[in-house]
Amino acid sequence: MTNEQKSFLKRRKIRRITIMIIQILIVVFFLLTWELLASKNIINNFVFSKPSKIWETILNLIATHNLWIHIFTTLKEVLIAFFLGIFLGFIIAIILYEFPLLSEIVDPFLTLINSLPKVALGPLIIIIAGANIKSVIIMALLINLIISIMTIYGGFQNTNPNKIKLLKSFKATKLQILTKLIIPNSYQTIISSLKINISMSLIGT
Repeated sequence: MTNEQKSFLKRRKIRRITIMIIQILIVVFFLLTWELLASKNIINNFVFSKPSKIWETILNLIATHNLWIHIFTTLKEVLIAFFLGIFLGFIIAIILYEFPLLSEIVDPFLTLINSLPKVALGPLIIIIAGANIKSVIIMALLINLIISIMTIYGGFQNTNPNKIKLLKSFKATKLQILTKLIIPNSYQTIISSLKINISMSLIGT
């Protein structure tokens, strides 16, 4: 390894460590500021709580052996909503891409549903599905599904049309174009959708 390579690797390591330290300091500053504002009653304790009370609650849950039950229940709900959202979003995005007329018909409705305050639908969902895991998953799906559809579908639409024409000139079928070009070309968009979906699933849960 040359001196230039060692110097480059050292700079990268220093950069990673610096970024990590700054991130930790930001979190610590945020928690201290939050605690101070809550202790001085500058912000409402009932609405925003404070880090010390949250820590006390965590310790109480550990003492009563309830912490892991809550964590596993939430994790199960998040994962179910996540995988359902990605699967359904992927399938629906493919259908919309393959049927442009259907896409034009449902596009304004997707935009409308995405703009709805879905959390406000919580009481209605509880009435319909009951106060159980089903209502939690439905809420999470309402939040993550539309975003998944729109993100993945947008990735499909960004495929280079010249490449599609090239495959068509070689007599490629729609399925071949989809599996050999459209989907592979949208890998980055699909990965981005996964990142958004997991956070939206957690918010919904």
